[in-house]
Amino acid sequence: MTVDTRLWSDKIRNLTPYVAGEQPKADNLCKLNTNENPFPPSPKAIDAMQQVLARGADLRLYPDPESEDLCQTLAGYYKLDRSQVFVGNGSDEVLAFIFACFFVKDRPLLTPDISYSFYPVYAQTFDVDTKIIPLKDDFSIDTADYNESCGGIIIPNPNAPTGVLLALDDIKKLAKQHPNAVIVIDEAYIDYADKSASAISLIDDFDNVLVVQTFSKSRALAGLRVGMAFGNTNLISALNTYKNSFNSYPIDRVAQAGAVASILDEEYFEQKRQAVITLRDRLTDDLAGLGFDVLPSAANFVFAKPNHSVLSTQEIFEKLRSQGVIVRHWNKPRISDYLRITVGTDEQNARLIQTLKEILV
Repeated sequence: MTVDTRLWSDKIRNLTPYVAGEQPKADNLCKLNTNENPFPPSPKAIDAMQQVLARGADLRLYPDPESEDLCQTLAGYYKLDRSQVFVGNGSDEVLAFIFACFFVKDRPLLTPDISYSFYPVYAQTFDVDTKIIPLKDDFSIDTADYNESCGGIIIPNPNAPTGVLLALDDIKKLAKQHPNAVIVIDEAYIDYADKSASAISLIDDFDNVLVVQTFSKSRALAGLRVGMAFGNTNLISALNTYKNSFNSYPIDRVAQAGAVASILDEEYFEQKRQAVITLRDRLTDDLAGLGFDVLPSAANFVFAKPNHSVLSTQEIFEKLRSQGVIVRHWNKPRISDYLRITVGTDEQNARLIQTLKEILV
């Protein structure tokens, strides 16, 4: 279909929008392509949301614009001051606000060459000049490569799509190198790493470190759309200024209640977090047994390169798809030989491995 853009602004006409991960609707799919949690959300979170819906008359009222209960709960959980917490309508929105608040400068934003494909979209949307810094051959970051004038740095940690983790000491180096630039650490998958890996521990010592997290992955609430940022009070104040200039009510009553209950149900969270890590390690071993090179992952997915002389990675991807097993593949430099595979349930992982065995015979 041809779209008539004559009524569009020049800004919109020139944008190239982000294409989200595929959400196919066919039956009996083994869906391992968008890194959703293989387990359901906390039953206590479900119950809290149902209680809000049971009080249906309350939905005529606007939600708390500051999401005070949620922010206080997050502050208590991470041992922060309330003023160091910001919440938004998913981490995507939080990140968009961050681009607008901190990266629109006369110096470039530095970011890895292998990273989220929506970062360049945000940069284009907000007219952010960006300089791409190549990862090393093993997909790790050399902080020395970032030792140049910049308006900010944004790094997914663990990296997406590789799953490789950047150590806290390296994040400290970046913060020290660039005291007048905001260092954004995008931690969508950090709960699947070591518990001490989060850069939240740095925000009291570095006023330029801003950490972004989400309820979509480890808390299994991707359908709820709740994200958060943690940082110095001055950074959080900027985000609130932008939020209240855009949408004063980003998180609805149901989402606020579910998110609070999820945080408070630590036993369930820890149980399912460990279960995913166990499944990831088992999947890594199974893929290695089929001749795949699998990068060390600190996320709920693995980045795997098939060492198979007969079929290309693209062909394996397509054959998996034809059998109803959906994974991710990017036909891009440096990563076209890899598949990104979400950690599924035992049954989903077993189906993946069995299908690969049949394909690679």
